[in-house]
Amino acid sequence: MRILSWNVNGLRAVAKKGFGPWLRSSGAAIVALQETRANPEQLPPAVRRPRGWRTWYASAERLGYSGVGLFVPKGGEPDAVSTSLGVPELDVEGRFLEARFGRLTVVNAYFPNGNGVDRDNSRIPYKLRFYRAVFEHLAPRLDAGEPVLVMGDFNTAPEAIDLARPKTNHKTSGFTPEEREDFRSYLARGWVDTFRHVHGDVEGAYSWWSQRFGVRERNVGWRIDFVLASPGALPFLEDAFILPDVMGSDHCPIGVEMRPEVTG
Repeated sequence: MRILSWNVNGLRAVAKKGFGPWLRSSGAAIVALQETRANPEQLPPAVRRPRGWRTWYASAERLGYSGVGLFVPKGGEPDAVSTSLGVPELDVEGRFLEARFGRLTVVNAYFPNGNGVDRDNSRIPYKLRFYRAVFEHLAPRLDAGEPVLVMGDFNTAPEAIDLARPKTNHKTSGFTPEEREDFRSYLARGWVDTFRHVHGDVEGAYSWWSQRFGVRERNVGWRIDFVLASPGALPFLEDAFILPDVMGSDHCPIGVEMRPEVTG
């Protein structure tokens, strides 16, 4: 059971860069998108709901901003979908989508960047409130041993190995001590970074690169996209991966392979 996550940096934009063929050839049972930057009615029909797929969206009130989407092949639809954390100041940005597939809960989240309009880290408190809301919402399922996956753009690199230039980024949102400490607190609580669990401390494994010329080619990146698994989901994990050769966004897709029994 192949499950993919991708910050597409604009669904309308990536649709012009090969998203449709990529989706059709993905072999995925679930595709979670972040930063869709569009309300469903703004999307061409073939993008909004590609043939053979069912789709769900959470959109920001602000046009052209944030947003997440879930794509599932017809016949594999979730039993239930929710797009609200029940916190209006967080829900207004369309960053959360939760779907239940049998026993398995999949959360697609686009965690905020901590940068304010002047790139002054003023949004870090909002970002950390979003983190807490997501993981507090899921705490009962974690404690009950249920299989849960939380995937998306977390906008934080928790360890120095997760970015190419850690020494010069300690004051940059995504690598400040308070953001890293907050992220680590959820790992300490029991959530498992699936890629690190499978591959260990592999260097140069990144999922985002600045769009400045030559940065991606030189692999000066950050690993800020994750699939976190609850202990209840971990026995069903077969693989975790990053797909850096997939172009079209400043992020690349990531994902996991799960045993299909995870839903049963």
